[in-house]
Amino acid sequence: MEKAPGFSSAQDAAARLRAVDYLPDDRIAGTVHLAARMAKPILVEGPAGTGKTELAKSVAKATGARLIRLQCYEGLDESKALYEWDFRKQLLRIQATGAGADTNLDDLFDEAFLLARPLLAAIRAEDPVVLLVDEVDRLEVETEALLLEVLSDYQVSVPELGTITARRTPLVFLTSNASRDLSEALKRRCLFLHLDYPDPERERDIILARVPGISERLAAQVADVVRSLRAMDLKKRPSVSETLDWARALVLLAEDVGDTITDATVKNYLHVLLKNQSDIVRATTEFTGASA
Repeated sequence: MEKAPGFSSAQDAAARLRAVDYLPDDRIAGTVHLAARMAKPILVEGPAGTGKTELAKSVAKATGARLIRLQCYEGLDESKALYEWDFRKQLLRIQATGAGADTNLDDLFDEAFLLARPLLAAIRAEDPVVLLVDEVDRLEVETEALLLEVLSDYQVSVPELGTITARRTPLVFLTSNASRDLSEALKRRCLFLHLDYPDPERERDIILARVPGISERLAAQVADVVRSLRAMDLKKRPSVSETLDWARALVLLAEDVGDTITDATVKNYLHVLLKNQSDIVRATTEFTGASA
């Protein structure tokens, strides 16, 4: 079995991730490097909007691997995660044999009729693959068992075909918003990485890397405002992606608002950053009140 797409060192991982505009700290770069070398999945846990999914996407870009994504949701079952049989093609095959002709049932469960879903597609891939199992904490507890065989031995059992083992180990990322505790069996198979909201300096650097045309001054102000917002008692704190959207909006509006965030800027454009009216009212009141 060939190894997963990887990096020669933690420093190499950091440099290549920065080259695709993902700014890792030493802990992130080291964990990604080790996961590839040890053929271990990474369980990336933290609040929504802290760059967990983006990390997997960036690793795929940095290594030239193909990204395969399984978006988890309540009710996800084996047919959507692993595989299912193409019953329409099987029916057409039966009809094509002609009325009254004998049909070999084994022929109907050939790989030609197998529809590979994300987990099986990652196992069967001939090329380098990054498998992203996104929001794994949204799965029902019973459904986690679908992942265990894949993550333990990188193989999938298909009763009609036998065990399909990976020719090339995928690099696996599981993301979790920590909405529920995951099973110990699943955690044991993974390296653990917690991603929190970045500090203002790192968020400023992310903004500078991801928002063309923004000044260092405006990027620093955006990061400071977002830090203040996350310290408030809001229903939903702004994510990094929403921070970037707000920064892009302010760049587009630079002719009108300049490169200084004023009370008027906050009042008129905070809805680009916050998506709940009670949060907008609270934040606007606290900002304008603090500067009064």
